[in-house]
Amino acid sequence: MTRRRAAANFTRLALLALLAAAAPARPDDSRVAHAERDQDNWLTYGHGFANQRYSELRQIDTSNVAHLAPAWIFQTGVVGTFPTNPLVVDGVMYLTTPFNHVIALDAATGALKWRYTHKLGTDKLCCGSHNRGLAWSDGRLFMITADARLLALDAASGKVLWDIPVADPTTGDPADLAAIGQYDPAHHEAFDRATRFAGNMAPLVYDGMVFVGVSGTGYSAVLGDAEKSGASELGKPGVRDGLRAFLTAYSVADGRLVWRWYSTASKGWEGGFVDKTAFGDPLPRDTAAERASAAQYRDAWKTGGGSIFSTPSIDAEHGLIYFGTGNASPGYQDYKRPGDNLYTSSVVALDIASGALRWYHQIVPHDLWGYDMSSPPLLLDLPGSGREPLPVLAAASKSGWMYVINRLTGAPIRRSQAFVPQDQTMFRRATAEGIDVLPGAAGGANWPPSAYSPQTGWVYVPATDGSTHYQLQKDAQGKPVTVMSFRDDVPRSGTLTAIDPADGTLKWQLKTDLPMVSGALATAGGLVFAGESNGDFDAVDARSGKRLWRFATGAGVNAPPITYRINGRQYVAVAAGGHALFKFPLGDAVIAFALPE
Repeated sequence: MTRRRAAANFTRLALLALLAAAAPARPDDSRVAHAERDQDNWLTYGHGFANQRYSELRQIDTSNVAHLAPAWIFQTGVVGTFPTNPLVVDGVMYLTTPFNHVIALDAATGALKWRYTHKLGTDKLCCGSHNRGLAWSDGRLFMITADARLLALDAASGKVLWDIPVADPTTGDPADLAAIGQYDPAHHEAFDRATRFAGNMAPLVYDGMVFVGVSGTGYSAVLGDAEKSGASELGKPGVRDGLRAFLTAYSVADGRLVWRWYSTASKGWEGGFVDKTAFGDPLPRDTAAERASAAQYRDAWKTGGGSIFSTPSIDAEHGLIYFGTGNASPGYQDYKRPGDNLYTSSVVALDIASGALRWYHQIVPHDLWGYDMSSPPLLLDLPGSGREPLPVLAAASKSGWMYVINRLTGAPIRRSQAFVPQDQTMFRRATAEGIDVLPGAAGGANWPPSAYSPQTGWVYVPATDGSTHYQLQKDAQGKPVTVMSFRDDVPRSGTLTAIDPADGTLKWQLKTDLPMVSGALATAGGLVFAGESNGDFDAVDARSGKRLWRFATGAGVNAPPITYRINGRQYVAVAAGGHALFKFPLGDAVIAFALPE
């Protein structure tokens, strides 16, 4: 090798070293990748990428759960809808409160370690003040906020590491999106021209990326107004237009936008104008009229909705990320959105590296009832026809069925027996007199996560048994408007159901006086934990469904429970803070339970 070539190689290597030193260090998220194996901690929203919410801890079991008692109680001082899912990392619990404050506690004692107080950029929140939790990776916490920001915090101190607006140009032009791909606080003009989006879901971290979706894109009312006056406000024409929802992958190092996938298709949004669901349910559609008006409403996808409410699941082996999407917008004027409205009210699989669509299964094409897919999908392996297991996805729906789908191809395999009562003609169009549809838009399985136990092979689904009233009216121009309302004289109750995904049968069902809007946790102790909206926190025998223990918390348990272990002692923790929209008793407590020492 000549001296000149050696010098050139040295210079090149030195330059590469300088570039590597200047580049942000890639965080190590290897612990998160195997979160389900770490029984001492609760590192992700669903205790692993499969979102199974199952723990191998068994110190608390069916023989001794009756002795479970509070080990500590922490009151956040912030009252409001409180669906947070705490994380526990090396003895520290991290949780969010309404209005996006973050609190770190000693997970063994409940003692406060630090508090991050969020300063809202606006007091006019479109989509509520609630938050479902955080993502953790390599000493960092990530949160999407109600005022349309994505934050990274230092887990040791609560210090803000980076803070970016969650924005989108809503034009469909890739060049406009590229302009906000790298947020620069000194040059924020591109963000000022873009629309801000709210979020409530707990993010997820994988391979140096943090994934987060946006919500509220199908609301016409302001959620805060609905919390004050009633949930029916969400089903009426309001002050807000629909938006176009999306899932985004950001760099965990600096918040740079890596890729973005939209819930509404800019091309092919109309789909095939199908008149039945994939399972043969007839849909009340005039597809000829929809086809005739498609050209007039060719831009409907720009405001088409499709919110993403819950934390995705990941199949790392096959490089796929899965999630459900919300209903199409405007829900109350479906003539403005002719076609199937792809990819709303669907289960979706994307290539995790690029965000490219791999497959989708639309549960309800041209959804008229709000039967969206809000609950996180679970990834399972079922016995296959040969020696190899069958990789599936199980997703519970607001329509009252749990869908089992081949998670590699998107092919539907089966749907379960109905886990809440259904009208024989639940897929009906509204009339001038009005109709009650069961289950309704707030029925079936909403955002609360289900759980899976490999001991029983069953999925445990918390749900609501309740109808919604739909009435056809006319707007000022004489155009048809479908107004959705939740009548006070209609009884509503809850269910916790064990479902066998291998054949779709219901194994047992526990009924509650109020809707079950919480979440489930399954453990190797043979237990399922779930909260009730009246304030009771329950432990149920996973095989029989018999309630073995309950504790009155004093506020609606409308959050999913978790479990963890410190110094050999198992804890079960849950937030008890209620739900403002559904008028369940409000509070501000996080309670950790354990067996007496």
